[in-house]
Amino acid sequence: MFDIRIGTILPVEHAVEMMPLLAPLAFEGYELTCGDYFATHDIADCAARVRDAAQGLPVSALGCYGNTLADESCRREIERLIDHAHLFGCGVVSVFAGSLDGVPVPDAMPAFRQVFAGLCRRAADRGVSLAIEGCPMGTDWRRGGGQNIAFCPDAWEMIFDAVPDDCLGLEWEPCHALMQLMDPIRQLRQWAPKVKHVHGKDGTVAWDVISEHGIGAGRAFGWNRTPGFGDTNWNDVCTILLMNGYTGFIDIEGYHDPVHYDTGEWSAQRRAVDYLKDCRGGREYFDCPVYRGYQPPKRRP
Repeated sequence: MFDIRIGTILPVEHAVEMMPLLAPLAFEGYELTCGDYFATHDIADCAARVRDAAQGLPVSALGCYGNTLADESCRREIERLIDHAHLFGCGVVSVFAGSLDGVPVPDAMPAFRQVFAGLCRRAADRGVSLAIEGCPMGTDWRRGGGQNIAFCPDAWEMIFDAVPDDCLGLEWEPCHALMQLMDPIRQLRQWAPKVKHVHGKDGTVAWDVISEHGIGAGRAFGWNRTPGFGDTNWNDVCTILLMNGYTGFIDIEGYHDPVHYDTGEWSAQRRAVDYLKDCRGGREYFDCPVYRGYQPPKRRP
């Protein structure tokens, strides 16, 4: 089996109906975004129906993306996912770090420590990893707000210093770096050891627009893209992940591309599946006699 598998992200409320229809697209698993769905639906019943609909494919992650610091109901949902992830055969719960309105990012660290130290203890007891997505979600470094203080490497340094728990890591993608005009490959090379899950979402930056108008004139200068249509070389992404012992999923985060969406969504994702499989080392795995040549045994986490 390949160390990196390629999946897609589905909303949990539509997963059972969508999975059989998506079977021909050759995904290797699914992340489910859950929100507050299980506040009103039975999670054990849903897990059973998902397992049947997935036809043997795994659930790579369960996502609950809300303001973890300020929204108690969001924390309860994350705790529910941690407690029941085993029903989905899943070992990753994906979240935002949360934010406090009017509180600068550094000053929010005591609240982050209090909330996430408890979540990490709960997750570690159940063999689950917490993966914080690096999406800004409207958070300002000086004023807080939004939903996610963990939107850049300066904040990552602080949060992992505040909660140095092995079960806490990143849900990484190149798009968030590109939309903040950072180099995603340089970023990943530094942070790959902390990556617990990867979103397959890329970006395109229009440097010609920036050169002429800057970034404050109200002109669009960047777009989210489906992998294979954006600026990132995913050969580099997969190489860095594999050289750091990553064994997990790249789950395509669709529904964002301004060109390939609506009726073009799944054709673009199908192309992205093949592209990402090629980048990770192949589309088909051949179990042949091992000859390492000049290489040492593979590094494993």
